[in-house]
Amino acid sequence: MSLAEWALFIGVLMVTMVLAGTLLGRLPLSSAMVYLALGWVLGPDVMNVLRPDPILHARLLETLAEVALLISLFAVGMQLGVPLRDRRWLLPARLAIASMVLMVAMVAAVGVWLLDLPLGAAILLGAIVAPTDPVLASGVRSEPGSRPDRMGFSLAGEGGLNDGTAFPFVMLGLGLLGLQELGPGLVRWWSISLLWATVGGVAIGAMLGTAAGRLVVLLRSRHGQAVGLDEFLGLGLIGMAYGLAQISLASGFLAVFAAGLALQRVRERPQASVAASQGEEAPHHAADMQDTVQAFNEQLEKVAELTLVVMLGAMLSYARLPPAVWWFVPLLLLVLRPLSVLAAIPGERLSRPQRTMIAWFGIRGIGSLFYLLFALRHGVEPRIAETLVSLTLWTVATSIIVHGLTAQPLMERYMLWRSRAGRRR
Repeated sequence: MSLAEWALFIGVLMVTMVLAGTLLGRLPLSSAMVYLALGWVLGPDVMNVLRPDPILHARLLETLAEVALLISLFAVGMQLGVPLRDRRWLLPARLAIASMVLMVAMVAAVGVWLLDLPLGAAILLGAIVAPTDPVLASGVRSEPGSRPDRMGFSLAGEGGLNDGTAFPFVMLGLGLLGLQELGPGLVRWWSISLLWATVGGVAIGAMLGTAAGRLVVLLRSRHGQAVGLDEFLGLGLIGMAYGLAQISLASGFLAVFAAGLALQRVRERPQASVAASQGEEAPHHAADMQDTVQAFNEQLEKVAELTLVVMLGAMLSYARLPPAVWWFVPLLLLVLRPLSVLAAIPGERLSRPQRTMIAWFGIRGIGSLFYLLFALRHGVEPRIAETLVSLTLWTVATSIIVHGLTAQPLMERYMLWRSRAGRRR
């Protein structure tokens, strides 16, 4: 396209993003549903403006998905104000680990027994479709603060964590297909891809987020320096956490999520020495910094969602509709997701509405798209690639539609239940 055509195209997308957020507020529709439909209209089946072939352009599309995922993970991390030592983190951790492992195992079993996939490809499919999406779950997202609703907080925390915890299983699937080195007895996989990637990613992100936040607060409160340009602080922290984690063979996704969590906690950690010399200046500087970074990253997150979901809509033209799609997608969303949640909730004292909401809102999105493109770039054979593309893209598209349609009415019923439960207390 010419520069003028690209300008028109981008302008239409930006206006669509604004209108989708204002005109659809009273309808049971999500902005992602509008973006998905727009992408399909712009794709090869209708206007043929966008032609994002997921196999031909896997590297470029993977990069776009990775950037969008990093922005969303950092933004979600900054919204979760519960201290890391708080027991409320136990349920999101269980969902991101126990439920993730069970989901991968169940999808792998389906892949081997019903889809006739080799074990490596079946595990890879499970790892691709297992992560939930914190961006597309904005309709049920946790409210900010240190005392959020438990259901919303658990779904947001799960979405932030499981994009990183899915990585080892993606590498295991690729390794069993001969596309990655697993080491003798899987030693390289469990020591580096599993243990170090998880622990190292969280540690690197937490260290950088805390250090950057405290340094800026210290410079501003004591010396009046490092004032302004908070937006670049967020972008810089995303780049530092991701880059250092990847160079260290740790999970860049977990590092960025942990960096957002750590930076968000700076506002609630007044420095004793600074407070003594500057009164209450330190908390004030920390709050201003955190609010500015969070607001900027939320806007970036919306742009990222728009870009990726439009691309997803256009990519549907390249996804066949084999018979397996018609039973695999309902099986995943209606059966396997609720079963996987059962592994996380024992002892959590959840009410029936909370259990139901968590079991239903396992929304698939950008994480699944990224890992699909990651696998395609590593040279998955054509027959397996075709199956992965079809099942993944139709799963994500269906999830966007059905969860988008149900988010508003179900949340209204859930909030009514919360209100009644609160009055009974």
